[in-house]
Amino acid sequence: MHRMTSWLLPFRLGYRAMAWIANSPKALVGFYLSLLATASLLYSTFEHKGLADSVWWSVVTASTVGYGDTYPTHPAGRIVAGVLISTMVLLVIPLVTAHFASKLIVDHDAFKHEEQEEMKNNLRAIRAWVDQQDRQQVG
Repeated sequence: MHRMTSWLLPFRLGYRAMAWIANSPKALVGFYLSLLATASLLYSTFEHKGLADSVWWSVVTASTVGYGDTYPTHPAGRIVAGVLISTMVLLVIPLVTAHFASKLIVDHDAFKHEEQEEMKNNLRAIRAWVDQQDRQQVG
């Protein structure tokens, strides 16, 4: 059984990491900045561009604007671009959107924990009283 589930470990760890990033604005910004930095360094290396041009390229590409003033010509640079765009479109932008949406739909009228516990105790008391009434009518 352990052997069967061991291949799932990377997926579980990835899921936990994404959940942590999704629930922490600081982690999300850190992930975004590290993604830009990594893409910039790789682009600079593969395309033999300066760091400033590479950072500009990564920001323009990550924002999906794509001015076209600079673009990868080396296959490795194109792979970096594809991964950067895919990560932004499929992961970062949805996480930012979900974070803001969750802040907008917070129900401030929701019951607090103590109120929920009080209601559960009251329901238990009502249930006990109804059961007692039923036993008295039957007996």
